[in-house]
Amino acid sequence: MYKRIILKLSGEALAGANRFGLDAVKVSDITDEIADVHKLGVEIGIVVGGGNFFRGVAQQAKEMDRVAADNMGMLSTVMNAIALQDSLEQRGVQCRVMTAVFMNQIAEPYIRRRAVRHLEKGRVVIFAAGIGNPFFSTDTAASLRAMEIKADVLLKGTKVEGVYSADPVLVKDAVKYDEITYMEILQQGLKVMDLTAVSLCKDNNLPMIIFNMNQPGNIRRVVLGEKVGSLVTA
Repeated sequence: MYKRIILKLSGEALAGANRFGLDAVKVSDITDEIADVHKLGVEIGIVVGGGNFFRGVAQQAKEMDRVAADNMGMLSTVMNAIALQDSLEQRGVQCRVMTAVFMNQIAEPYIRRRAVRHLEKGRVVIFAAGIGNPFFSTDTAASLRAMEIKADVLLKGTKVEGVYSADPVLVKDAVKYDEITYMEILQQGLKVMDLTAVSLCKDNNLPMIIFNMNQPGNIRRVVLGEKVGSLVTA
């Protein structure tokens, strides 16, 4: 169904029940699924968050300068990217970490043409450090990288089944949307991802699928075209 994808993972997804740091079992489960999808011949780019270590807008960053806090958040995403890379390579999947800030001793600098070449050669590419600038989330980074590498779809793994009319954890009768447009997300003020990322996807006609990351096999189902989660279109 999809030849080239961007998978957006939150840092919290890698923390599992721990909420902080890395859960080795959870990292292993996620990379098992990614390796399984990779065997299908899908070209995979991953954008990972860093909220399991530090988030620039979190409570612990309240007294900090926003630029300093966001820089710390970017470094957190690099730690998560290296953990994913190590786990994937243990499964025989060639993987490259590319960062938006220079740290040549541990990762490659992000260069669009080089990233595309890695994908064409069958390597998984993990994009770390967001877009390299403060005030932009990793959701925006995922949207931007998807445009740059000409991904067919942006997949966002979450802890709920898709896009709802309200937070399903707080509102029991929240309605799930099987399909919704970016404009409807903006008009209803749904907190699917930040507004910059939504606008970017809308303006460039990039489809996005939001699905439950905690359901085993969901990444494969989405890639094969099964009706999983919510499809967001321009």
